Amino acid sequence: MTKKDVSLYNPSSLIGYETENIIPEGGFGAVLARAGVGKTAFLVQIATSALLRGKNVLHISLDNPVNKVSLWYKEVFNNLVKQCKTDRLWESILPHRFIMTFKVGGFSVPKLEERLTDLTAQNIFSPDMVVIDGLPFDESTRESLPDLKALAKKHSMHIWFAIRIHRHEQQNTDNMPVPFSKVADLFDVAIQLKPEGKEIHVRTLKGSGKTVEHPALLLDPSTMMIKNS
Repeated sequence: MTKKDVSLYNPSSLIGYETENIIPEGGFGAVLARAGVGKTAFLVQIATSALLRGKNVLHISLDNPVNKVSLWYKEVFNNLVKQCKTDRLWESILPHRFIMTFKVGGFSVPKLEERLTDLTAQNIFSPDMVVIDGLPFDESTRESLPDLKALAKKHSMHIWFAIRIHRHEQQNTDNMPVPFSKVADLFDVAIQLKPEGKEIHVRTLKGSGKTVEHPALLLDPSTMMIKNS
């Protein structure tokens, strides 16, 4: 089997979307969960699917070093290859991935734009998709989202965020955590990972997939891969 065969694995279709492009250029997506539930694993699966389709993915980590983030991708890829029963294609997708780290206090939209300009001006890397993992979603972050959306549109890319929520956080009438609901209008897609007993359920809070009939989804606790319940 080939790279094309592996790319048939599409997390967005499992979630309930008809195409792999869940988010438009300039759009935002969010994966919400408590600490340690699987936000990074979930986003790495979406990113790996994009890599297999030849898309360029910039993964920004504010929590972990490059080698740890790279290990996440390698583990997801190996699980995917095992499921598809095909040869390893790891080396073929690496040129499409770029991992960038920031200290939490050192991240800002202007600094990100500066780094992006350095990469694109020298034809080093031009991302189609950006993953931002580990950014505290406090008031200052929420205030910077419009500027970040403008940056995404300028570079014709879309951005996924891993957003930490808390166990007893109040929810609004749409079952969205209240702190996130204040900025939900800026997001095209919002997905929550919710532990129930020994299972982690995948629930779409916002996005077209929410209205499509599809099987309930879980994260496999042994591999953290998305699966049907």
